[in-house]
Amino acid sequence: MSADAGRPTFVDLHTHSTASDGTLSPEGVIEAAARCGLTALALTDHDTIDGVPAARAAGERLGIRVIAGAELSAFHDDSEVHLLALHLTHLEALGKSLSDLRALRHIRAQKIVEKLNSLNIPITLDEVLLQSNGGAVGRPHVARALIARGVVHDFRDAFMRYLGGNGSAFVPKERLSIEDAIRIAHEAGALAIWAHPGDGGRRDRLEPLVAAGLDGLEIKHPSHSPEDVKRLQALADFFGLVPSGGSDWHGAPDGPRRLGIMNVPVEWLERQDEKLATATSPN
Repeated sequence: MSADAGRPTFVDLHTHSTASDGTLSPEGVIEAAARCGLTALALTDHDTIDGVPAARAAGERLGIRVIAGAELSAFHDDSEVHLLALHLTHLEALGKSLSDLRALRHIRAQKIVEKLNSLNIPITLDEVLLQSNGGAVGRPHVARALIARGVVHDFRDAFMRYLGGNGSAFVPKERLSIEDAIRIAHEAGALAIWAHPGDGGRRDRLEPLVAAGLDGLEIKHPSHSPEDVKRLQALADFFGLVPSGGSDWHGAPDGPRRLGIMNVPVEWLERQDEKLATATSPN
């Protein structure tokens, strides 16, 4: 509980900045967290930790604990699984792995542009990279470039017509196995958390991930139904996994993914801290 007026203390353990596909700078994300009354926030940009130093500096200035994280895209049984590497402590150990992943993102963006060009849409890779502003490039940046050119009206239009799984310019990701993603997280001293598992978060899918070293489940997420939350909490308890949760915020001022909207209790962060302390304590 918070010392102020006995109100609950909340954290947000899943957010994005302009270091990947968010719309606010890392400093802007932390400033927003302060306005929301959050005491801690995890910056979990896609395949990059470039925003962490600036976020930490802002956190020190504003009294917000900043957890270094990254969101990795992996595959398990031909299905895409997102993994949050939370509480990164060996950032240098993550550098090479993330550099390789960002290179794959760049290649994918180039292939998408080539497909769009074949459809007589004269977009360039430079236009896409301009939208990413030096961050890890992804399909949202292609969508923004298409919107800027007037090819589509909005993100939904871009993904429905061109960039989604059934879109005419869709290019699948190069595949990183979930086992490798968990290994990458652990090598960087982080906890490996299955992000927004949703309806796919069931015992038969979870068991092999636990066997591969999974540490936790993202239980609270805007895409989860009350039934999902109840089931995931029960599975986390059964397998001894730490709970996590967050808004998956990309900077939108309204909508279902607003910063802090999931009311993630600080006790969940404390359980993660305890898990880390146990994992790093000498035998």
